[in-house]
Amino acid sequence: MMRALYSLGMWLAQPLVRAKLRRRAANEPQYAHAIEQRFGHYDAPPSISNAHPFIWVHAVSLGETRAAAVLVAGLRKKFPGMRLLLTHGTATGWEQGTALLTEGDVQVWQPWDTPGAVQRFLTQFQPRMGLLMETEVWPNMVAACKQARVPLCLVNARMSEKSMRKALRLRWLSRPAYAGLHTVLAQTEDDAQRLRSLGATVQAVTGNLKFDATPDADLLARGRAWRAMSARPVVMFTSSREGEEQMFIDALRARPVTGVQWLVVPRHPQRFDAVASLFQDAGFSVSRRSDWTGAPKQADVWLGDSLGEMALYYGLADVALLGGSFAPLGGQNLIEAAACACPVLMGPHTFNFAQAAETAQAEGAALRGMDMADALDQSCALVSDSARLVQTRDAALAWSVAHQGATRRTLDALGAMLK
Repeated sequence: MMRALYSLGMWLAQPLVRAKLRRRAANEPQYAHAIEQRFGHYDAPPSISNAHPFIWVHAVSLGETRAAAVLVAGLRKKFPGMRLLLTHGTATGWEQGTALLTEGDVQVWQPWDTPGAVQRFLTQFQPRMGLLMETEVWPNMVAACKQARVPLCLVNARMSEKSMRKALRLRWLSRPAYAGLHTVLAQTEDDAQRLRSLGATVQAVTGNLKFDATPDADLLARGRAWRAMSARPVVMFTSSREGEEQMFIDALRARPVTGVQWLVVPRHPQRFDAVASLFQDAGFSVSRRSDWTGAPKQADVWLGDSLGEMALYYGLADVALLGGSFAPLGGQNLIEAAACACPVLMGPHTFNFAQAAETAQAEGAALRGMDMADALDQSCALVSDSARLVQTRDAALAWSVAHQGATRRTLDALGAMLK
């Protein structure tokens, strides 16, 4: 009964979804692509083969798609002949996901969670197995997969305290959904315990797939070459979120810093122009990555307004302030920075990556500031102490290497399940 009410609400919300997609397409045209796929309507059906079945991987956005890359590569080795069915919810996830496709694979939008849309999706592609990356659990999709006997697994799964409390407030809807999953492979034991409290069957704690991702060596080398050309140390604000750039500007105004090159890389590409204007209106000169034909141009602030080049930016930086951790947003992924030997200065809010943040800090791979001003002070002190900076860079790289192995453990668990 309760899921029926939820389904009615999702059905009634479809015009609002279409309107939202049109608005977002004004800044990100990808949102206007194949809108009908989001409601379970597709072009000609693909060929379905028992010898070459689809394994469905759902990676909602950019971070999940990057994590999915190492898993997909492992799946191809473990299950030769598989075809990838890759779904996303965001434009950045879609753009990143195109690099994962080979001949015979299919990339479509995640279906909106109405009974009709998810049933059309399953009928169209008939996946052998579904792998949901990290957090994406939709009640009607879970129920439809269970009825169709499609094993649906939540892999690289994480669950923060905040998300658990929210799910428990909606336990009439969330508990059947989590209980309906075939299995869950959690990042940490804390994640596993929270997911169990929601009714999920947690098969194993496998670690975080993001530790197994290898930075692009060419981009990293180019960034380091550009860093060697800079007369000033480079402090990066990575994956900054709305409102945090203003915190950054306010902190700089309160205590002007000289002799440091600032590099800001916003999390969401639709905000590139707004962030550039924000710094210019505050009196900073801005040089955008999209305008560089060679090395970065001289300016107060370098703006990283490109996609797929995070390794270049981390190679260019001496230290990175972690976006999403200064506003109460839970923080962004700090593992990629560490894999590039770039130490991280975290703000007070890292609940989305709690254990990674705690172990990175304990092992000297990351530092924590009480607020933006404190983080800026610590970052400036770190880049002025060459011996300590080298030590922290080494610790960051060692931490990222020490926690690898999640891909192998995840594949072992999935292989046993398929057998």
